[in-house]
Amino acid sequence: MSLDDAPRGWEVWSDEPDKVVLAYRPDVFDGGDLPPQCMPTLYLTRGRRDRRPGGQRAGASWYVTLYLEPEVDREVGSYPTRAEAEDAATDVAADFDAGEVDHRDFYQVPREEYLDRLDELTGRDDGG
Repeated sequence: MSLDDAPRGWEVWSDEPDKVVLAYRPDVFDGGDLPPQCMPTLYLTRGRRDRRPGGQRAGASWYVTLYLEPEVDREVGSYPTRAEAEDAATDVAADFDAGEVDHRDFYQVPREEYLDRLDELTGRDDGG
């Protein structure tokens, strides 16, 4: 994958040597009915952050994590190279935009109105 060819609906927000951030539909997560803090993002990071606040990332593997909100996420997987992590991230991004990722499963306490609107954006408004 080339980061310039992000799947439909996704934009590269950051491309650093040890971290890449893809953002989903920033044009609609602008503070209207979909708040910016709820914008789905994919993070590709080298190493896993330790649990201490402000902790550093450690390790050589690349991790792909999909966030729906700052505290609502799911790790996609870990990969030995950045190229493999980019491939995995683009697959997840394409699946997400196509409505093939069940974002409702990420929540312990669903936010129905927000999730209904996200269903509309991703074509899942038919219930699944």
